Amino acid sequence: MKESYTYILSNKNRTVLYIGVTSNLIKRVEDHKNSIGSEFTKKYNVNELLYFETFTEINQAINREKQLKNWNKEWKWNLIKENNPDLVDLYDEM
Repeated sequence: MKESYTYILSNKNRTVLYIGVTSNLIKRVEDHKNSIGSEFTKKYNVNELLYFETFTEINQAINREKQLKNWNKEWKWNLIKENNPDLVDLYDEM
């Protein structure tokens, strides 16, 4: 089984959140950092990985993405801060 990921990105000022799904987290974040593939992340300079979850099936990751997108912003920030209290770019640690 190929791993899949649901991830949350933000911009440098932490004013915008973006939630996505991928089967290759490192490559996808690199794409965001290089302004490839998402007009939203390109427009708002959203390219810092703050949170991600790993799944064994892509459908699980897609379902989680849908769930998180329906959360209010405060819940999303609470989830991020619970796992990444310093709000560091997790990509740098990968």
